[in-house]
Amino acid sequence: MRSQYCGELNASNIDEQVSLCGWVHNRRDHGGVIFVDLRDRDGVTQVVFNPDDAKSFAIAERVRSEFVLKIEGTVRRRPEGTVNPGLPTGEIEVLNQGVTILASSDVPAIPVDDESEVSEDNRLRYRYLDLRRSVMQNRLRKRSELTNSLRNWLTDNGFLEIETPILTKSTPEGARDYLVPSRTHQGEFFALPQSPQLFKQLLMMSGMDRYYQVARCFRDEDLRADRQPEFTQLDIELSFTDEDSIMTMMEEMIRQGFAKVMDIELPNPFPRMPYDEAMQRFGSDKPDLRVSLELIEVSELMKDVEFKVFSGPAQNPNGRVAALRVPQGGKLSRKDIDDYTQYVAQYGAKGLAYIKVNEIGKGVEGLQSPILKFLPDDVVMKIMAATDAADGDIVFFGADKAKVVNDALGALRVKVGHDLGLMEAGWRPLWVTEFPMFESDDAGGWHALHHPFTAPSVDSIDQLKADPGAAKSRAYDMVLNGTELGGGSIRIHDSAMQSAVLELLGVGEEEAKEKFGFLLDALRYGCPPHGGLAFGMDRLAMLMLGATSIRDVIAFPKTQSASCLLTDAPSVVASQQLRELGVKLAKKPGAEEKV
Repeated sequence: MRSQYCGELNASNIDEQVSLCGWVHNRRDHGGVIFVDLRDRDGVTQVVFNPDDAKSFAIAERVRSEFVLKIEGTVRRRPEGTVNPGLPTGEIEVLNQGVTILASSDVPAIPVDDESEVSEDNRLRYRYLDLRRSVMQNRLRKRSELTNSLRNWLTDNGFLEIETPILTKSTPEGARDYLVPSRTHQGEFFALPQSPQLFKQLLMMSGMDRYYQVARCFRDEDLRADRQPEFTQLDIELSFTDEDSIMTMMEEMIRQGFAKVMDIELPNPFPRMPYDEAMQRFGSDKPDLRVSLELIEVSELMKDVEFKVFSGPAQNPNGRVAALRVPQGGKLSRKDIDDYTQYVAQYGAKGLAYIKVNEIGKGVEGLQSPILKFLPDDVVMKIMAATDAADGDIVFFGADKAKVVNDALGALRVKVGHDLGLMEAGWRPLWVTEFPMFESDDAGGWHALHHPFTAPSVDSIDQLKADPGAAKSRAYDMVLNGTELGGGSIRIHDSAMQSAVLELLGVGEEEAKEKFGFLLDALRYGCPPHGGLAFGMDRLAMLMLGATSIRDVIAFPKTQSASCLLTDAPSVVASQQLRELGVKLAKKPGAEEKV
C-alpha cells in the first residue's frame, strides 16, 4: 500500500514516484493551494494539492486532522525560501497525484502534538491518541531498540530465553499477590508472579546454566506515585559464578545498550560501594553521585551536650546525628529553609536545624542560628571543622532514629543539589554491595532485606544464627543517577542453609514445606552455585529517555490507583462467572444492603 514511511524521504528521493500512508497532522489552505502534513510513526512529509487536479483537490478540502490518507505523488524540492531546516523532510515535498481517504476522524478528544498541555488522566483515557504524538512514538521505539539490544547481547553470550509460568503458586516476596481463582480446583487459587525468582533458580538446578526472560511481573502494592501493578523485568540467572563475575558482565551489557541505543558512553568500570558506606555518606542505598554533597557524622560531638534534641539520638544505638554542608547555601531565605523543613517532614523529620556561616574567622560570633544558644562554643567550632564549613555556607542537621535521618537528609541533599545547581551533568553509575542480610521488624523478628533466597556472606549456619543482625548478604544493586536499575544476589544453593534462613524469618518447617517444598526438594539433588539479577525495564527506559514517569514509557499503563482509564478496568463481572469459580463476594465494610 505504501512505498516508504513519511519520515524516510529526503533530497535523494527527488523525482521519485512514492506512495505514502498516514494521518493528517495539519492542513493549510493558502488560497488556491492546499498543504497537508502527512504523519506516520517515522515522521512528517508535506503534501501539496493543486486545484488543477479537481478531484483530489475536492478531497483535500474535506479532510481534517487525524483523517487517514493514502497519497500517491512525486517528490520534488521545496521552493526557495520554504525549506524547513527543523524537519528531517524539510527540503522536499510531495506533489499529490492521487489521494484516498482510508478513514475519517472526529475532532480528536485530545490534541495530537507535543506542545499542548493535556492532563494525565485524559492522556491515559485516550491513550491511542496520546501514543500518536511523536514524543511517545520515539519513546516506545527507543524502548524496543533497548530491549532488542539487551536480548541480542544475552543471546550472544550464551543465555537461553526461557519462559516461566504466569499462573503459579502464591509465595511471599514483600508485596501482596494478585490471586486468580481456579474453576477446576474450586476454593484454590493461582497467583500472578511477583517475579520468576524460584523458577529461574530451578532452571539453574536443571542445568540450563544461563537463562534470561523479558518477564511480566505483578505486585498488588499500596499506592505509590511511580509504581505499576504490572511491570516488565529483564530477568537473568547464571550458574557457576560469583558476585564479581555477574557485576562485570551486567555492566558490560548495560554499557553496550546505552552506546547502541542512545550513543552514550558510560564509565568503565562502574564504581562499587558497600551499603554501609552509602548510607553513612549519602543517607541512601541508591545515591545520586551527580550531587557532590555528603552527610557528615557528628554524633560523637553531640553525645554530651545538654540539648536533648541532639544528645538523645547521639546516645541511642539506633540513632544518628548528621550534618549536611551546602556550599554558598547561606543565601537561602527564611522561606526557603521553611520549605525545606516541610520537605523533610514527609520523611519523618520533626524539624530541620541549621547554622549559617557568615564569617568563619570570627568563630561563633560569625555564625547565625537559633540553635547556637543550646550548644557549647567548642562543640560548634568542632562541627564547623568537621564539615569544612566556609563563609557563605549553610549546615543543616538531622537528629533522630538513623533511618529518619538517612531518609530525610538523603532526600534533602538531592533536592538542594537540584535547586542550587550543585548537580553535575552526565551519567554516574554505581554498584551498591554488601547489604545487610536481615532487618529487624517491629515485633522483634527478622525480615529479609532482599528476599529469602539470597545467600549470606557467612560460612556456616551457626555463624549466621549467632548474630543475624550483623550478617551481610551476597547482594548487589545497580544504581544510575539515583535510580535503582536492577538488583540481584548470589543465591542459597544448600538446602540446610535455605531452611535455616527461612527459620530465622519465622517460617516454620511445616510452612516452609507447604510454600517452598518444591524448592527445598530440588536443592537436595545437586544444585550448582548460581546467582543473577533483574532489571526494571520501565525504570531503565524512563531514565535513558529522560521521561519524568514510568507511565511515559509504557504503552498502556495503569493510574496511581491501579486502574485503567482506557478500558475502565478493574470492573465487576457477571454473577454466573463467580458461581463457576465458587467465589462469593463479601459485602464492603459500611455498605448498606440494597432493598
